[in-house]
Amino acid sequence: MKTFSIVTLGCKVNQYESQQIRQLLEQFGLDQVETSDRPDLIVVNTCCVTHTASAKSRQYIRRAQKFSPEAVIVVCGCLPTVQTCLPTGNIGEINGLNKNTYIIKNHQDIAAELNRIVKGWSINSNLNRETNIAFRPELPLLTSFKGHTRAFLKVQDGCDGYCSYCIVPKTRPLIQSKPLEKVLQEAKALVEAGHREIVVTGVFLGAYGQNTVRRKNWPSSQNDKLAELLDKLAQIPNLARIRLSSLEPADVSQRLLDTFCEHNNIMPHLHLSLQSGSDAILKRMCRQYTVEEFRDKVELVKSRLDRPAITTDLIVGFPGETDADFDRTVDLARDVGFAKMHVFSFSPRKGTVAASMQDTVDNKVIKKRAKILRDLDFEMSLNFRQQFIGETATILLETCLTTVKNSNRRPCGRSDRYFMVYLETCLTSAVRKTQNIMKKNGLMRVKLVKNSENGVIGQP
Repeated sequence: MKTFSIVTLGCKVNQYESQQIRQLLEQFGLDQVETSDRPDLIVVNTCCVTHTASAKSRQYIRRAQKFSPEAVIVVCGCLPTVQTCLPTGNIGEINGLNKNTYIIKNHQDIAAELNRIVKGWSINSNLNRETNIAFRPELPLLTSFKGHTRAFLKVQDGCDGYCSYCIVPKTRPLIQSKPLEKVLQEAKALVEAGHREIVVTGVFLGAYGQNTVRRKNWPSSQNDKLAELLDKLAQIPNLARIRLSSLEPADVSQRLLDTFCEHNNIMPHLHLSLQSGSDAILKRMCRQYTVEEFRDKVELVKSRLDRPAITTDLIVGFPGETDADFDRTVDLARDVGFAKMHVFSFSPRKGTVAASMQDTVDNKVIKKRAKILRDLDFEMSLNFRQQFIGETATILLETCLTTVKNSNRRPCGRSDRYFMVYLETCLTSAVRKTQNIMKKNGLMRVKLVKNSENGVIGQP
């Protein structure tokens, strides 16, 4: 076995763990290649948060087997944890899967199983001497986030919140937090590898340092451990940007915002998951906040940070959602003025409480409501960006001149408030002579000159 590829579906946590798998396999002496290059080993890191995600995961497994029938296929991630029909280990030629397909059901077993699989198949005789492992090795701390400008850093895993629509507590029930010293060690390595921005992520990020996500069971209703972690991260030399992934409203505290204000390398961008603007629906969802509490947290954020980007998630058509419930969601969205809304149409996920709820909403109604919110999202995103036109901003380049000069694409990068900035391609000769600052992953000061459909046009 000499080569491998990884197919990743799902969230930032999955993407982070795929990087860990990549690094582990490289430590075993394997080289990463594209799946189209017919590698010896294909890892499919699956997602099952929705039925669509589950279907895509199964599709990629079948595609990998069909495209590379002689390859070893390793299936890991969340799908095997809830697909009880899939046995653990080498499944042989059953369930329509190839003889060389391995299923890893437990997230904590990934490193050990990959170790065993690679040692069993490796052409290196030194590795063939040991096929059974008496210990449980862990996936390694990352030293780079290969192929990406921004690096994700997982600091928390697991959820026992049991929101009525969510399958995650069944796929990741073990609540754990990465020790502070390991987080800092990993972050420093990522900075040394050239990453200018780190996105701190977790399954339930606000529960960092706690053994449950249920706030009523915390020693104190407020958790300052995330703020303490953020404060230490912000002091790492040459770490230009820190961004947080999804939080819940109650995760926003004065202590957390104090930390934002004390460090200018923490981006003024908070993703606060709302899901619905109706208290009745939030209660059916088993969310840990009310509409009033959400409003209060938004006002607190706006009082402490300069024109922050507040983004959110919304579920449309949850069972029992009336026209009045939906109108409350629209009204709340307008009041907040979200910089971006991710709108999801509800679909029942087998294994969750919501899947058996009555009072389902007609699909035509769901589509209509989703369109209303997506149109509103377009309007509010434009309005949010418009207030910065004429100002200067720093962007982190995700494409550069050398990668776009032979295409119709513009050099572009994300601002501190996360919206995309596209550089005018008609650059002066003086700017072209300084293309060392135009490279991917470089930071550049730009003037924001024009709002557009998908972002802002900027001039260096």
